[in-house]
Amino acid sequence: MDIQNLQAFIAVFEQQSFSKASAILNLTQPAVSKRIAALEQDYGTSLFDRIGKHIILTQAGKILLPSARHIIEEIKRSHQSIQGLSGHLRGELKLATSHHIGLHRLPPVLRAFSSAHENVELDLHFMDSEQACEMIENGQLELAIVTLPRKASKNLVTQVIWHDPLVVVVGKTHALASMKNISTDDLIDRPAILPSHETFTRSMIEQQLSLSKMPPIALETNYLETIKMMVSIGLGWGVLPKSMIHGELIEFEIKGVNMSRELGAVYHRNRSLSSASLAMIDVLEKI
Repeated sequence: MDIQNLQAFIAVFEQQSFSKASAILNLTQPAVSKRIAALEQDYGTSLFDRIGKHIILTQAGKILLPSARHIIEEIKRSHQSIQGLSGHLRGELKLATSHHIGLHRLPPVLRAFSSAHENVELDLHFMDSEQACEMIENGQLELAIVTLPRKASKNLVTQVIWHDPLVVVVGKTHALASMKNISTDDLIDRPAILPSHETFTRSMIEQQLSLSKMPPIALETNYLETIKMMVSIGLGWGVLPKSMIHGELIEFEIKGVNMSRELGAVYHRNRSLSSASLAMIDVLEKI
């Protein structure tokens, strides 16, 4: 079986398009179609159903996909291991992270990693932590540095790197700004600006605040910088990491409420990490 055919198969599935896959692989579209046809001939069955403009995996394609990814990753790892015999890592490290971590936590990590392993090319992808964990579990990513789920899937290994305490915040013009102390009851009827309902952070906020009812939501966004800006101009109260709090915001520590999330590395329990990923984790542990 030709490895290039497997690469074409994975690319078509991930891009959901033969033309986009051809651009990623630097091939013509007919060349990609030929590789898929050769793979289907090897297995004696179709791997994709073409329904209008949509490309859907057949049952055979669904069975092949995880094995194809495993084969390609094993080949990459063998190349990295052999190149690593010289004491210098080479190749590519595909890494996912959230916007908040990318802005506030990752720069010194990337600087230290690049300095120690200048021949490794970093392929950094910004996405929500929940999406990154899903892609790790599905085998689409090897390593992510994100907000860790409070209850991780049994397939995921999570490694805490940073503890990230959070506090309730308001802008200086907000009605609560003049109060020395507040309780959760003070928040119930006032508009809130919070992360999206499906996020790990929102789940933790709701659990820790234990509000008798949800406040009116002025805005939901997964960009903490946006929450900070909207809160600072008085459009509602919010919850932000203490590390983001500066002069334009007033923070409250509510009695009985201890909000903190954990940030760190995530990878699949059954996946052998590449030398580059192990080196990144080593850097994270030393920061």
